[in-house]
Amino acid sequence: MTSAAEDRNVVVNLQERRLDRTVLRTYRTRADIEDIVPNEKQPRLGPKIDEELQRQIEANGGLFEPLLVEPHPHLPRKFRIIDGDRRWTNSKVLVEQGKEEYRQVPVEVTDRTLSDEDRLRVWIYIHRQRKEWDAKEKEMVAYSLVDLVGRASAANILGITVRELDKLVEVFDLSEKFTSLRDPGAAITWARELMGVSKKLLTPSVVEAVVRKVNQKRITNSKDLRKLRAILPDPVAKAHFLADAGDLESAALRLGTAKKKGDDGLSGELDAVVEAVRAVPWTTLQELKGDADLLKKIEAAESMLHSLRKALS
Repeated sequence: MTSAAEDRNVVVNLQERRLDRTVLRTYRTRADIEDIVPNEKQPRLGPKIDEELQRQIEANGGLFEPLLVEPHPHLPRKFRIIDGDRRWTNSKVLVEQGKEEYRQVPVEVTDRTLSDEDRLRVWIYIHRQRKEWDAKEKEMVAYSLVDLVGRASAANILGITVRELDKLVEVFDLSEKFTSLRDPGAAITWARELMGVSKKLLTPSVVEAVVRKVNQKRITNSKDLRKLRAILPDPVAKAHFLADAGDLESAALRLGTAKKKGDDGLSGELDAVVEAVRAVPWTTLQELKGDADLLKKIEAAESMLHSLRKALS
């Protein structure tokens, strides 16, 4: 907490700091860990306690980089974090362990409380300069921003189109389904790989099968999902992969099976259709029982095959 004398010096000690479109006027000081409050609208999700960061703080004798904070709008002489929530959290852990030397932390204080939009812009600008932004945070932040400010404002803050924003949110939503990974942070990587498959091929049943088999640890390398680009266009290989017993390796072995068993051209295509139907598990057929759209397609196929047989007789 700053003293009255320090407050009088703030005006003459202000420095300008330009962060994207936002220009901040700030001063540097030190503050007690208890006089700093986390931002309830922090876009970063997930756990913040990090033992490695705590070791770094201890090795450096404290925080090397000041927290960026603002005057708290409702708590007099308190500061709210703009950037540095993880550093504050782990410094607080050290203090709670009885290490009082980490109680006073360096802070860079803005001369005003920022608007929600300016605060988000500043945080995002800072984090985009760091390597971890591309590695794991882009989709997570997009998802959080949509929840905080809506799609249009979120896209504007990130400097992308609403369509690009929707893709990021879709990847994050998908990543939440990968629940059994050793490193939960890797879920984004798995989701990105899966979303790299053509949308035309990535049906709900395919996504469900992939998620299930990843969570069962039957697929253990995210890059292996690229094999789906060859498997899914092949009806026999796809049907095998979707079956409970199928996996990427066994499905890949069935690529081109229909052509090997039959002739090229129409005969080979018919063989492929028959193999695909045969490969559908009985349990799946039971689930499809009474599906009106599927029955219409079967009727159309029957009619076409009848006409084909009549033409070739």
